[in-house]
This record gives sequence, structure tokens and C-alpha cells, in this order.
Amino acid sequence: MKRIAIIGGGASGLSAAAAAASFGAPVALYEASDRVGRSILATGNGRCNFSNSVVSADDYRNPAFVGEVLARLESASRRHVASQAEPSTAYPNGVLGFFADCGLVWREEGEGRLYPLANKATSVLDCLRAACAAAGVEEHVGCEVAAVEPPRGEGGRFTLRLADGRFERADAVIVAVGGSIVSSLLPVGVRFRATEPILGPLATEGSIGRRLDNIRVRGALELWRRDCLVSRERGEVMFRKYGVSGIAAFNLSRLAHPGDELAVDFVPDVSANDAEAFLNRRRKMLRSRLGRDVRWGDMLRGMVLAPVADVLLHAAGLEENRLVAKGDAPRMAPVLKGLRMKVTGLGDARQCQVRRGGIDVGAVDARSCELRCVPGLYVVGEALDVDAPCGGYNLHWAWASGLLAGWSAMEVWCQ
Repeated sequence: MKRIAIIGGGASGLSAAAAAASFGAPVALYEASDRVGRSILATGNGRCNFSNSVVSADDYRNPAFVGEVLARLESASRRHVASQAEPSTAYPNGVLGFFADCGLVWREEGEGRLYPLANKATSVLDCLRAACAAAGVEEHVGCEVAAVEPPRGEGGRFTLRLADGRFERADAVIVAVGGSIVSSLLPVGVRFRATEPILGPLATEGSIGRRLDNIRVRGALELWRRDCLVSRERGEVMFRKYGVSGIAAFNLSRLAHPGDELAVDFVPDVSANDAEAFLNRRRKMLRSRLGRDVRWGDMLRGMVLAPVADVLLHAAGLEENRLVAKGDAPRMAPVLKGLRMKVTGLGDARQCQVRRGGIDVGAVDARSCELRCVPGLYVVGEALDVDAPCGGYNLHWAWASGLLAGWSAMEVWCQ
């Protein structure tokens, strides 16, 4: 029986190893750090948002490729995942079926986010490592692979050049090194795009971020380009000295370019068309309750925090002690619904959750994640030019592509 090598012990690597070894294939997993699964433990602030209850290819970069991979995964999971064999026991997708069979129990939070019931990423990692151990996967930690050399002739084997000068042989190789992938790891000629951090905070011009540093709001964030709305995200917005953070900003960072504008909507449940009427109704209500004329400080108190009110009043050209006049609503409404800031780039690359780039998906067979030009060499997870918003989608892709490649390598190269 032939030997399969997995390079990388993160999410996609561990799932690929468990899949490839599940039917007896000899599998060796090589991890550069001193333990496997470090990247898993860091996800979701240590809680691991490992998937989403609703996953669509449209959520991803390169959706046609992703759609084919996900479809092939479902077909393969009906053969290789016990719970998926019968409709009566099947889960919504093969990834969830795989984890259920590994013993993981989970719960759903807002926006379909799935977390382990124990609320710790260690639960996910422990299930994966147990599955790998039960299947006989060999773990080689502190073992960095510097280059993969293809077979030199028909029937030959791959050579894995290790960073310390040693080498290993394998009949099939699955590259699962995540966003740290570099072109020198793969054979010459494989189409590759240099990776860059995304899914992180955005830097903006001006003083708004400094004035509101560390203030969080539950609202909406819009991305505008040349007066056209690119995208809108509801959720937490956190102001930082350099700009804007929070899930809404992270998701928009996948689409933003320097020169675009962010617009913060502080009252997302009020439509833009109703914003002026909303302010006029509020003025009337407060005047009745207070028994006096209403000032702008009264209008914003209880709606937004005091520092936010100061920024909004400055942007609208109003003052806290000014009496609210009927003609003021058109000045405040657009600011309340869309405080504008110009994007200059990423705010802090260290906070970015994924890297965009890696292997061009056009060079990969979506039926198996095998490189078209190098039979027996597979690439999975973040090492491919695929990314998605926050919400468990990126980890779902890691598991899905890893499982598909592992099963494909086992079926084809261990006959």
C-alpha cells in the first residue's frame, strides 16, 4: 500500500489526514511547529466557530470552484461518512456528518454560527486528533517541509525536502499549510498568487477613530465606491485609533480598496427614507415627556453614547445645547444613518483572520483538489485562492477541501 504525506497540521491538514487514513492508508503528517492544531485553538477567540448552519458557494471567493468541491464532498461523504450513508441519519452536509461521527456536539448561535457545545476550541481539536490516532496517522511535529519535488519518472515517488536537510518519500502529497504557503514549496510552473492578509480591521482618514477609540456600537457598516454602494454589513462596529474594527469591518475588508468610503449607520432599523420623520417624532415625544423645548443633547442621549453624540453633532454642524428646530432633521439624519470615513487600507494586519492568494484554483481539479499538472499532489484549505466572510465559512472550507482531498488520495493512490 502506498504512503500519503500531509504537509501542515492545521484544520485542513488534520481533516485530510483523518480522511486519508480512515481506510488503512499509511499517512504521515508533517507540522512545522511543536504541536498540531495551533491555528484551530486560536479561532473564534478560543471557542472555534467551526462551521455555519447554512453554507453556500456564493459566500466564497471563486464560487464556481468552491461549489464543485462542496458538491463532490457530498457525494464522497455518502461513501465514507457513516452518518451520511442513509437519509434518516444524514446531517445537512458531509462536514457536519464527519464531526458528528468524530463525537463532536455543537450548538448554533446568531447568524447560523456553529460552536462546540463545550464552548472551547480544544473540543474540536481533541475530536480530530482522536480520529487521526484511531486511523494510525503518524504525527511529525517540529518538522518543516521546504519543498515538494514531483516523481522523476513513471512509478516514481514524491520527495519532501525538509528544512533541516533531510528528505522523505511519499506516493501522494496533500499540501495544507494555510496562508503561509510560498511558491518555492511547490514544483516550478504551478500558478501561484502571492498571499496578502484580509478579513481584518480597516484604517481610515481623519480623527473619528481617535475620538471614538474602543467604543463599540451595534449597527451597520456600508462600503461605498464612487457614490455606489458596494456592500452593507450589520453587526458590531468597533472604533479604533486607526479606523474601524469588528465583524462588519472584517467582512468588508474582503472588498475594500484604498479611497473607498465607510458609512456607519447607528440606527440600522430606521430606513433612510424615514430617518427625518424618526427624528421629528423623537423631538415631539421628548418635548411631551420633558415638558420643555428639546435640545440636541436630549435628542441623542439614550440613542448613542456621549462621545458618539459629540462626533455626530460636529459632523452635522450642530451643538449639544442648541434647541432642535424643524429644519435640523435634514442635517442630522444623513450623519446618523451614514457617518462617512475614507478607507486608507488595512488597519492592523496582525488581526486578519485569513490570507488571500495561494494556488490559482484554475490549476486544481475541483473533483479532488488535485493539481492538474502534477498528479498525486493535492492542495487544500487556505493554501488555495479561496476565502469567505466571518461566520465559520473559512473553517468549513478547510474541513471540506481537506476531507475531499484525503478521500481522493486514498481512493486513487492506495489501490
